[in-house]
Amino acid sequence: MIPMALSLPRTETSSYAAGAVTMDEAAFRRLHQRTARPLRAYLARCCGDFALADDLLQEAYLRLLRSGFEGEDDNHRKNYLYRIATNLMRDHFRRKRPETDEVPERDSAPGHDVAIHMRSDVGGAMAELSPRDRQMLWLAYVEGASHREIAKALGLRAASIRSMLFRARQRLAEQLKARGLRPQEEMS
Repeated sequence: MIPMALSLPRTETSSYAAGAVTMDEAAFRRLHQRTARPLRAYLARCCGDFALADDLLQEAYLRLLRSGFEGEDDNHRKNYLYRIATNLMRDHFRRKRPETDEVPERDSAPGHDVAIHMRSDVGGAMAELSPRDRQMLWLAYVEGASHREIAKALGLRAASIRSMLFRARQRLAEQLKARGLRPQEEMS
């Protein structure tokens, strides 16, 4: 679904400044098709609320259009979009502490095996991490983002991402051990 901002006229009487929406519709559609699902998954995992993730997603696209940011290519626009979404999420949690830190449970039908329970344990362990740790781990291991891309998305120094990811993995491992799960190398 494309935000309505594209259909607004670019006039001086519009709430948008003239020229603020500089990305053409085809470029926006490409960016939206490429980023909407992974960005929604990132937001939902980090904030634990699908409705909030949808709101943040829509606001991120709207702010991208309002900013007039063109970027050199789709990767620059994607990084900028993730940065906007991350900042929106941070602002939300600064204004209001979440009522619960739990990751929403998925519907499970009878017959699901151990993998479902492990996913639940991992989701619970991720929920115990700080939002920044969750964001870094998600971007690195689900999105496959480079250290430089993670740094841009989260507003951090690229040189510090490697050590921050190492510590985030350690904290995740501690949470998993507390739930009775062990890394594979310890199971041998």
